[in-house]
Amino acid sequence: MATKRLIYFSAAELRVYRRTRSALASEARFSADEAGIEAFRGFLGRHRGALFYVVADLAGEDFHEDQIPFLRGAERRTVIERRLAQRYRDTRLAAAISLGVVKDERRNERLLLASFTNAQQFTPWLDALAEAGTKLAGVFSVPMLAPALAARLAGRQARCLVVSVDRAGLRQSFIDNGRLRFARLEPTVNLAPDALALFVRSETARLAQYLGTLRVLPRDGTPLKVLVVAPRGERARFEQALLSDAHLEFVTTELPEAQGRVGLRSAPQDSFAETLYLHLAARIPPKEQFAKREERRGYLLWQLQRAVAAAGIAGLAACALYAGVIWVDILSVRGQIDIQQRESRNAADRYASITRTFPVTQTTTDNLKATVNEFRKIAARSASPEGTLAHLSAVLEQFPEFELDNLTWQIGKTDAPESRANAAATRAKPAATVDQSVELLEINGRVNAAQRSDYREITEKVERFAEALGSNPAYRVVRTRLPFDVASEGTLTGDVGAQETGEAPRFTIVLAKRLP
Repeated sequence: MATKRLIYFSAAELRVYRRTRSALASEARFSADEAGIEAFRGFLGRHRGALFYVVADLAGEDFHEDQIPFLRGAERRTVIERRLAQRYRDTRLAAAISLGVVKDERRNERLLLASFTNAQQFTPWLDALAEAGTKLAGVFSVPMLAPALAARLAGRQARCLVVSVDRAGLRQSFIDNGRLRFARLEPTVNLAPDALALFVRSETARLAQYLGTLRVLPRDGTPLKVLVVAPRGERARFEQALLSDAHLEFVTTELPEAQGRVGLRSAPQDSFAETLYLHLAARIPPKEQFAKREERRGYLLWQLQRAVAAAGIAGLAACALYAGVIWVDILSVRGQIDIQQRESRNAADRYASITRTFPVTQTTTDNLKATVNEFRKIAARSASPEGTLAHLSAVLEQFPEFELDNLTWQIGKTDAPESRANAAATRAKPAATVDQSVELLEINGRVNAAQRSDYREITEKVERFAEALGSNPAYRVVRTRLPFDVASEGTLTGDVGAQETGEAPRFTIVLAKRLP
């Protein structure tokens, strides 16, 4: 990870700090004159290409609220640049801080335009950074970092004042809903601790009165919370001098405690609250800053290189992970192959041991296999009465009045000769006879639930039963013998039905099914 160097720029001097993880160490100090600029150039020559953050703590700051139409992208940047050019002559160090959207009939965005009244004092220092090819992350001011400090000292507040004693003087920043609204810097001129505490009290009251005249503070009487960062060992004096009243509520935090809250573990002993802002600039830099995109080109290219390198490392890690998964799968497949090969060898050994116990035959194993296959085919083509009986059973479910006496199943041909008497008693049915073997099922039974003398009803029932048996395309009715002799060769006398025995009328049906 690149070492970050933080530049603290004040009216009197320029200090360079080196940040390593969560510690700040003083590295160099340069006076604000030509000699200091030359010395600074020599310092940059020894650290060419380094990463720098600039934090300015100057009294000559200008803040102006403005509104622009709610825009996005390039149009918004164009409008902001136009407003900055209208407000300031030198826009090299000018920024616009968004204060949110105004919810009225016309949706506008509120902006806080910020710059320095004397931006020329930065020019030689920024030129030296550009000539040395450094990576400039940004140019920030202490007020820009005040909202982040307020959030770590007291959480998110609706309105508060952040007051800190810096090396440049007494810094006061007014925060409204987490956004900077106003800031000022007053020199302390080496005041004694007691005088410094009283000075903080008087200047805070003056600033609150000024904000009230601007109608920035509400008039509901709610006291304004003042977050004060006292120097080392001065908390007791500050708390004694800074007594809360109906307008101001003071919350005093000593510098070491404040450093712990922002995550700064180590800082120079002779430093003041500026170390808090420097640490926040390197850790969580705000989105808005003063440097233009052209001045930050080296930093942006460095970020792009890091992103590409990170993407490459991530891709390499993903490829390595995928290769590891594939390698594990290969090892698993190899293990399965070994297991299958062992099982195959064991099966072959068992088969060989079993075949050795077979009796010696006069033919080969292949001939035996062919014989078994042919036997299975013959068995599959062998006739069985099971299917025909199942068909008969299904039809009998529809005719409960029929009772079977006996069934005769055989393999035969449908063109077998019949006696003349049988031919005369058989009701002719259209059925093609083929000279081939078929399954023949002779069904002998009787018809119950009908009067013996009702010839027509009995005949119709037997015929319907025969039609039901022949409704399946696999079967056909070869012969049907009705209970009565209705052939034209018979003699019909007047005493038909006189000799009734009381038995149910009997019938005979021969059903044929083609062999498979």
